[in-house]
Amino acid sequence: MTPPASAVLDAPVTTIEYDGDDSRPLQAIPTTEFQARWEQVALGIFIVVPLLAVASAGFVVWGNGLSMTDVVLAVVFYAITLHGITVGFHRYFTHGSFKANRALRVALAVAGSMAIEGPVTRWVADHRRHHAFSDAEGDPHSPWRYGNDFRSLCKGLYYAHIGWLFDVEQTDQKRFAPDLLADKDIARVARAFPALVATSLLLPALLGGLITMSWTGALTAFFWASVVRIGVLHHMTWAINSICHTWGSRPFQTSDRAVNVWWLAATSGGESWHNLHHADPTCARHGVDKGQIDSSARVIWAFEKLGWAHDVRWPKQSRLDARRAA
Repeated sequence: MTPPASAVLDAPVTTIEYDGDDSRPLQAIPTTEFQARWEQVALGIFIVVPLLAVASAGFVVWGNGLSMTDVVLAVVFYAITLHGITVGFHRYFTHGSFKANRALRVALAVAGSMAIEGPVTRWVADHRRHHAFSDAEGDPHSPWRYGNDFRSLCKGLYYAHIGWLFDVEQTDQKRFAPDLLADKDIARVARAFPALVATSLLLPALLGGLITMSWTGALTAFFWASVVRIGVLHHMTWAINSICHTWGSRPFQTSDRAVNVWWLAATSGGESWHNLHHADPTCARHGVDKGQIDSSARVIWAFEKLGWAHDVRWPKQSRLDARRAA
């Protein structure tokens, strides 16, 4: 059972954004032109290939290319990598919604990296910058960057969903994530990102092959639990940047256009209760109202009960009431 809204520490809550050194630029250009080009090519591959896999999924199912093993592996790896992003990269590393022991800290960094959305230091730097300049100049992925009319919004939605990822200049990690760069464990996980990408892609195929004792089992597991799973997870994450800053409800007051989108809640781990998140960024639970699904909050609650997490910043009723829209 998810803890009640009143179960919370009374300590002041502040959002971690960056080190306060405004002399640093918002973005940094990659070291070499080759590095920039290679990153964009690799990114394109990891966007286009999963999309093609999702598009062709119907043909595979039609040909009986889906087994219960594939379904179980896809669901398990989706849950692990989704919550690696939502609980780890987002609520823990970006906003400090709770404190974790060393083993959990490293495990969350590894699980989030296996979502193949970039190294933990880069992901966190981008998101902290997003909160520092949400829907204003400097926001790396606001859908409102080109204007409010229909044509501008369509262009902005594409940019917020995918286009911003191809920006050659990257958020300056020294400005927005100096704490993670200084953490030897997390810096080591960030450097191991290529190996974790390979693990995320190949481990489902290995397990599928061993469970079925066949090459066919390995191939179908790779298709469903690696490629399709990654494609769905990527677009679910990017939808928070695009859709959840465009259409939805706004029960809480914010200085930006973050909204709640109920129909994305289950598959996003509760991240689509985005309006509350921007009203109270360090809150460990985003779905704070009755009936709002937030599996990420339940995972954090389980970590707390196991003694792996502590000082969890659960929602406090007085804070919620103060932020309610009139």
